Amino acid sequence: MAVQASQSAARGPIAADAFLRALADHGADYFFANPGTDFPPIVEAFSRAAKTNAKVPRPILVPHENLAMAMAHGVYLITGRAQAVMVHVNVGTANSINNLTNMSRDRAPVILAAGRTPITEKGSFGARNRPIHWAQEMFDQAGMVRELVKWDYELRVPGQIGDIVARAFEIAMSYPRGPVYLVLPREPLSAPLTEPPAPMKPRAVAAPAHPDPHAVATLAEWIATAERPLIVTAALAADAVEPLAHLAERCAIPVVTHNPRTMCLPSSHAMHFGFEPGALLTDADLVIVLESDVPWIPSLQHPPAGCRTAHIGEEPSFARYPMRSFPSDLAIKAAPANALTGLSEALDHRLQMAEARIAARRTRLTERMRTRRAQLVKDSSATDRISPAYLSRAIGEAVGPDAIIFNEYSLRPDHCLREKPGTLFALGPAGGLGWGFGAALGAKLAAPDKLVVAALGDGAYLFSNPTVGHWTSEKHGLPILTVIFNNSRYGAVRNATLSMFKEGAAGENDGRTLADLDPSPAYEVLAKAQGAHAERVERPADLPDALARARDAVVNDKKQALVNVICPY
Repeated sequence: MAVQASQSAARGPIAADAFLRALADHGADYFFANPGTDFPPIVEAFSRAAKTNAKVPRPILVPHENLAMAMAHGVYLITGRAQAVMVHVNVGTANSINNLTNMSRDRAPVILAAGRTPITEKGSFGARNRPIHWAQEMFDQAGMVRELVKWDYELRVPGQIGDIVARAFEIAMSYPRGPVYLVLPREPLSAPLTEPPAPMKPRAVAAPAHPDPHAVATLAEWIATAERPLIVTAALAADAVEPLAHLAERCAIPVVTHNPRTMCLPSSHAMHFGFEPGALLTDADLVIVLESDVPWIPSLQHPPAGCRTAHIGEEPSFARYPMRSFPSDLAIKAAPANALTGLSEALDHRLQMAEARIAARRTRLTERMRTRRAQLVKDSSATDRISPAYLSRAIGEAVGPDAIIFNEYSLRPDHCLREKPGTLFALGPAGGLGWGFGAALGAKLAAPDKLVVAALGDGAYLFSNPTVGHWTSEKHGLPILTVIFNNSRYGAVRNATLSMFKEGAAGENDGRTLADLDPSPAYEVLAKAQGAHAERVERPADLPDALARARDAVVNDKKQALVNVICPY
């Protein structure tokens, strides 16, 4: 009788109703889900909302957790709002960890929720009723992800749910941002509430930090007296691009985007010196590390003795990295846009004495840039086969300046010109494969009128659960253009092997052991099975027209498209 009474009571408002309402009130547009036996209260709450028009996020079914996480990441990159993902207990959490790692290191917020195997074995509404409910229970489910999230919590009583969501968003959206994890057992999530869920007002989150004026003044003095300054960055929000462009042009400071994850400086900018520090680093007398976790590879190159190094960022020491030993003579903890603006103001009365030095530096760099751009044109020219540089240039020319490109490893940003902030995103520093396809789908969800492109290596494409990705694209009406850089190998594995054992036994077969992805599947056939426009391209002369047809299929016909480009390198 007790169970029957609980079932009857559950027809009133339940905690799951309040959970979805709270997510929506805090700005979650979407609820990405790969469900399991822990989801009945969520299904009930969405079903009720459909009848009553209650405020809830839009449910998005994604049949693999890794893709769901990447989609949430893509939405955040476009909207700036944290999204919600819910997965099935510990097994679903395990499948989400790869892209959770990417989000953690990329400082991307997500509310990752997982059910928990029912706590009770009998006597409660929602008690265990499947054999898996015993095997899936863990002593500490959140321990699986605790090193990757800013905060975790398990729902204990149904009336807590609104406060838990508020706390989750407060922490996820505080700087530096990052993911949080909720554990939601079935019994309290399906338990009745004493009253319907009320609207929630999100708590205020502190604005990005402003820099210490004394530290800014010190750095301004260093810039004014430097002969060969260099800025190295990796990932900037859109609001920092213009201040960086202004500072670099005004002071004739070359900018290198090492391991780029966003468009930090327009390709045409006179101080855009590419993506490898190279000789600019080894000759520098001042290096400004701007929101970059790895500004150079110490085993390969480093600044000269006596070079000053300043680090600027929301967390310039990257405290969550167990080991990071780059030299630092000055650290400025601040949002990059705020730091750059303050730095420009501090330089106002210091640059007059440095005008001759800046003019001479500008002359040197202008000639260097002329040589660099001529080499880029040469490197991206068509030859007898499709090179990554040529393919990258062709993609940029085909999709235009407003397209949003997601790059998972293979696109060469030197050759794919980007002028506008928010038009290029790349895999985060953790490098967990299987991100780009899903992130592009999420971006299309958030920006349906934009052309969204996923540029993927063939290994990255395989990691992305492509069958699920193409299904999700068709199911939810998300036409994107996917371009595969198909070299039939794990390039990162091969390159790492050759960097150590090129003269060893591993080098005798060009490092292909454990990196060889031959025989390469007909990826275009896989995409066609889900209704995509899809082509295979092997000859350089055929590439521009194939990309144009694929682009037009996405833009005009609203169909997903894939171009499988045979690109040996």
